[in-house]
Amino acid sequence: MTSVKEQVAISRLLSFLQDWDNAGRVTRSHILDSFIETNQGRTAPELEQEFSQGASLFLVRLTTWLRLTYMIGSCLDKILRSIGIFLSAVSSNRYLVEFLEVGGVLTLLEILGLEKIKEEDKKESIKLLQVIANSGRKYKELICESYGIRSIAEFLAKSKSEETQEEVQVLLDSLVHGNPKYQNQVYKGLIALLPCASPKAQQLSLQTLRTAQSIIRTTHPSIVDHVLQLLRTMHLEVQYEAIALIKDLVDYDVCPELLKGLVELLIPSFKETSKLQPKILSESSVLQLTAPLPVFLQQAAAAKAIGVLARSNTSLAEEMLHLRVVHSLMTAMGNTDHSNSQRQASLTLEYFVQTFPVVEDHVRKSMGEELYQLFLSNAGDLYMKMNSIQADILAANKVNVARALYPGDLSSGITGVYLGPRDQEARLPQFQQENMEGKE
Repeated sequence: MTSVKEQVAISRLLSFLQDWDNAGRVTRSHILDSFIETNQGRTAPELEQEFSQGASLFLVRLTTWLRLTYMIGSCLDKILRSIGIFLSAVSSNRYLVEFLEVGGVLTLLEILGLEKIKEEDKKESIKLLQVIANSGRKYKELICESYGIRSIAEFLAKSKSEETQEEVQVLLDSLVHGNPKYQNQVYKGLIALLPCASPKAQQLSLQTLRTAQSIIRTTHPSIVDHVLQLLRTMHLEVQYEAIALIKDLVDYDVCPELLKGLVELLIPSFKETSKLQPKILSESSVLQLTAPLPVFLQQAAAAKAIGVLARSNTSLAEEMLHLRVVHSLMTAMGNTDHSNSQRQASLTLEYFVQTFPVVEDHVRKSMGEELYQLFLSNAGDLYMKMNSIQADILAANKVNVARALYPGDLSSGITGVYLGPRDQEARLPQFQQENMEGKE
C-alpha cells in the first residue's frame, strides 16, 4: 500500500497533468514559465521527486505539443527550454531516449529550416542539438544520419544573429570531435560554407575548419580554391582566419598548389583589372571615391599571406622563389590603383631582400639606386614616396631570381620555374632563347 504522503503526491501530479491537458495556449504558457523558473538546473532524480516519479508523463506532453505546434511557432521558445531542462539534467539518459524515440532530432532540424520561426526559437533548437550531440558518439551519428549537417550549415549561412551563429559553431565543433564515421561529412559541410554571403558564418567556418583539419589530417581538393577566394573579402576578421588556415594547410599535400595560387594572385588578369577602365574613361571629369576591386583586395591579402608564410618557414620562402614571387611582388608594388597592395607587397619583398642576397642584387638592379634606397629606408611607406615613373618601373619589372638560382635549367625547382599566370606563353620563347645564349 502507498503511504498518505505518496497518495498526496500522485494526486498532485494527476491534477497538474489534467490542468495541462485542459489548458489553452495562454494558460500553458504560464505553466511553462513556472516550470522553467522552478526546475532550472535540477538533476533527473530531483525532477522525478518533483513529479512523483512521473516526470516522463510531462515530457511526453511537451514533445507532443512541440510536434503539433512547431510549424506555427506557438510558445516555441518556452517548450524548447522546458524540454532542455529534462535533456540537460544530470542522469537524464532516459529522458533523452524518450525524446529521440518520438523523432525529436528531426523536429529540431526542421525548425531550423522554417522561415516563419523566430531566430530566438531556432537558437533554442540549436542548444538542444548541442545537448544531444554532447551525450555521446551514437547521438552525433544520429544527427548526421538525419541530414543534420546540411540543415545546420544552411542555417549558419542564413542566420542574421551573430550570437546564434556562435551557438551553431559550438554544435559543429562538437560534431567533428569523437565522430569518426561522419567527421568527413562535417569537414565537407564547412568547406561548402566558405562561399556564403555571411562574413560571420565565413569566419566561424574557417575557425572550425582549422580544428577539423587537424583531426582529419587529409585535405579536400576544393579547399584551396575556396580559401583563396576568401582573400577577396573586405572583412579583416575573415581575412585573418583565412590566412591562419592557409598557414595550417602548407603542412599538407596541397602546399604546392596553395603557394602557386598565392603567387598567381599577385598579378591579376587583364580581364579583372580592365573593369576600372570604363569608369575612368566615362567619368574623367568627376572625382569619385569607389570601393577597391575585390581582385585588388585579394592581391593585397595574398601579398600579406606570402609574407606570413615566408617568415614562418624559410623553406617555403625558397619554394616561392622558384615561382618568381619576387617578380610578382614587385609588379604588385606598382599597382597605383590600390595602395594596400603596394604596402603589403613592399613589406613582404623587404623580408626576401633581407633574407636572400641573390634577391637583394636583382631587386637593386631592377629598381635603380634611387628607388632602392627609398625602399630600404621604409618599405611600408614606399608607395607614398615614389612617383608614377618609378611605379611603372616596378609594374614592368623583368626580375627572374629563379633563373639566377638555376642558370643552366629553367625546369629546376620543386614545381619548375613559374613564368607568371598571364604572360607565360608570350615570354617562354624569349626565356628559352636567352638560356640557349647563356649556354653558348
